[in-house]
Amino acid sequence: MTIARENAKTVGKLTAVALGMFAFGYLLVPLYQQICEATGINILSLSERQVPGGGTAGKNAKLPANSQVDTSRTITVEFDSNVRSLWDFKPAVRSMQVHPGEMATVMYEFQNVQNRRMAAQAIPSYAPRQATAFFNKLECFCFSQYTLEPGEKREWPVVFYIDPRISKDIKTITLSYTFFEVGGKAQAVPATAAAPASAEGGSS
Repeated sequence: MTIARENAKTVGKLTAVALGMFAFGYLLVPLYQQICEATGINILSLSERQVPGGGTAGKNAKLPANSQVDTSRTITVEFDSNVRSLWDFKPAVRSMQVHPGEMATVMYEFQNVQNRRMAAQAIPSYAPRQATAFFNKLECFCFSQYTLEPGEKREWPVVFYIDPRISKDIKTITLSYTFFEVGGKAQAVPATAAAPASAEGGSS
């Protein structure tokens, strides 16, 4: 077999793998929707509430009374966003530095650029994974599904703090959201609330 034929065979295999990965990612959302419809449970949202970082949304969001800020170190929190349909979704800032135990806020911008009403929900993930148990969200749009009208644009806050007990080896945490369309009943769009002072640009 010539080198050219061998290279062509390798390229064919790589192309098949790439197409398979693309198809798998494309099918994740409808597969999730089918599971939710069959079980009547928003599985991913339920799991998010069950982990220690799930937090509680609402006007009573606040730090635990015994929480102390560790000013001796800082952690860089990076913000990422992914979408699964035709809308705009991004964080207002790409990163910020916070002290463990310090409450901080990041705004996320979302716009429905389709010509129809849609219901959507964001699902978070964390890197490194061991940071999940120490990343506490006190307020987050990811706790519920929401309906947006055609062209409607909103800004939503994520209020969070990092548990000071987190390993000192963790210097950077990436919070990533995937926003995708879902079926079924959704809540009304929450108004943009006045948020606590952001830690953007670092803190002293």
